[in-house]
Amino acid sequence: MKDKHNTKLKLIFEEKRAINLFLWLFYSFFIIFDIFYYYVLPKYTSYGQMGIPKEGLNYWQFILVFSMLPISIYKIKKGNPYPVKYFLLVSYILIDVIDNLMIYFGNSTKFASGNIVELVLIFFSPVFVNKKYFWSVSLGIIGKYIFLGVVLKTTDVLPPTVITAILSAIAYILLIRFYSYINTLTSVYEELRQKEKLAVIGRMSAAIGHEIRNPLSSLRGFTQLQQERYPNTNDFYPIMIQEIDRINSIVNDLMYIGKPRVIHYEKASIEEIIAYTLSITQQQAERQGVTVETIMAGPLPPFDCDEKQLKQVFINLIKNAIEAMTEGGKIEIRVKVIEKDKMSVSILDEGGGIADENILNLGEPFFTTKKDGTGLGLMVTNQIIKDHLGELNIDSILEKGTRIEVVLPIKHK
Repeated sequence: MKDKHNTKLKLIFEEKRAINLFLWLFYSFFIIFDIFYYYVLPKYTSYGQMGIPKEGLNYWQFILVFSMLPISIYKIKKGNPYPVKYFLLVSYILIDVIDNLMIYFGNSTKFASGNIVELVLIFFSPVFVNKKYFWSVSLGIIGKYIFLGVVLKTTDVLPPTVITAILSAIAYILLIRFYSYINTLTSVYEELRQKEKLAVIGRMSAAIGHEIRNPLSSLRGFTQLQQERYPNTNDFYPIMIQEIDRINSIVNDLMYIGKPRVIHYEKASIEEIIAYTLSITQQQAERQGVTVETIMAGPLPPFDCDEKQLKQVFINLIKNAIEAMTEGGKIEIRVKVIEKDKMSVSILDEGGGIADENILNLGEPFFTTKKDGTGLGLMVTNQIIKDHLGELNIDSILEKGTRIEVVLPIKHK
């Protein structure tokens, strides 16, 4: 909640900065252009007439435009700067339309209107990185000229309409580049944040795993020794060994996160890897009433991989599928070659499924949907697949089941 609040404050701060700059440019260009158009240009050229024309809104145009400023400042200070840009746009277009109708409607005066501030509106719109506002500006100004052309029955609005459309196209290109740049920065930031998080977890995991593994090995050894000495005296020894092995599995996951990953590529058979995995998980499947069906599509070529690491991947995934079916069911494993240079292994279960919002977080450190899960197994699985330059795809429907697909390249250069 705190992060969301800070993000909101940062967005408001950036919007305020953009709006303040926009206000400064809007009013500066509005005043400078009118001074130049009505006083400087007529003095040194034969174009136009000296002074603000008496037709139209006259000085009321400036009063109305500048009356928008205190309202805008009030909205900014109240912490709601987002509507200000729309307020200025709509107000300016309405004032300009009324002024033009008062000047040109019902007479033969040649249409000559527009203010350079319209260029500010168009070219500044990408700065807000808001497509809705960009289209409001572009269509609003173009629509203004089309409306005036229809009402005044003049084709003199065509040049400003075409120019506005061209400038809007240029501004749209800038907007797309801004979007692309921001998305790239966001992606890089998230990647760096994830790497930093994993680095911290890795250092912590290596230290904890090392400290736990030594006494764990001794504990397992003494438990086995006691079981061999007194095989018929206590039924709890197998359970104790099983639980120690489960702790050891968690420690292995921790150690994998913490140590550098070196992949030793060798030719391996996917059939043998799947067969080994099923032999390991067979007892657990039988205890839970789960049957496993394997479908191998056509001849499967040997592929480059680290066999031990991939065995760990499929053990984790099949165990997850078994544990998802507490009341029994069927697991279907499909293996096939796709795109001639990739191997696809799909694992389909009939479990309770995974909610869409949870799928996005699967693979994050310590995130799990299991009551007694650690959130490390799938994280390690995902990392091993990435190290093999593969992909992990998850599709799930609640109360229907889950489909997990592992896609691996057949050859590594």
